[in-house]
Amino acid sequence: MKIIAINGSPRKKWNTATLLEKALEGAASQGADTELVHLYDLDFKGCSSCFSCKLKGGKSYGKCAMDDGLTPILEKIATADAFVLGSPIYFGTVTGEMRSCMERLLFQYLAYTSPPSTTFTRKVPSAFIYTMNISEKMMTEYQYSIHFGSNENYLTRMFGQQAETLCCFETLQFEDYDKVVFNYFDPEERKKRHMEVFPEDCRKAHELGIRLTETK
Repeated sequence: MKIIAINGSPRKKWNTATLLEKALEGAASQGADTELVHLYDLDFKGCSSCFSCKLKGGKSYGKCAMDDGLTPILEKIATADAFVLGSPIYFGTVTGEMRSCMERLLFQYLAYTSPPSTTFTRKVPSAFIYTMNISEKMMTEYQYSIHFGSNENYLTRMFGQQAETLCCFETLQFEDYDKVVFNYFDPEERKKRHMEVFPEDCRKAHELGIRLTETK
């Protein structure tokens, strides 16, 4: 069994990456072969709207025709047994790199039928892990759930199995808050939360990874 995690954060050793690593550890504990991919290491762009993946009889029907740094990652996801995407939230949505990745990943499988369907031929478990600076209450007030629900819906529709969502709130942004202009909240309280709550988020990510290995 092969499970891939895609890190949409520019930081390789911070909140999002850590949670993805925990998810992969959970999968590995069940015997899965795992891989973590950092999008910011790759040279790629979002969908170019060439529609090669939609051409009747085309050699790229159902497959993104672009050839760049994301291409081998899309090929790995196509043959994986499960995958998990992860991103911090920037201005209410995922990072630009993650959005570009999602355009390429999802659109290639979207069939313009009535109703819309998928060209992906297997049912594959998937999940999304989000990290954010704000509280769960603020997330609701800012209506982030609409965005998260949309992503979950598209993953479910394209890959044939109900996707999961895990949110991590009020994350630690800096190692040293004294070096930045900052009075948004009490850094000491945030550090305390990171010590007390983030381990629980890591546990949830580990359990999510285990669930990704389960045959539905």
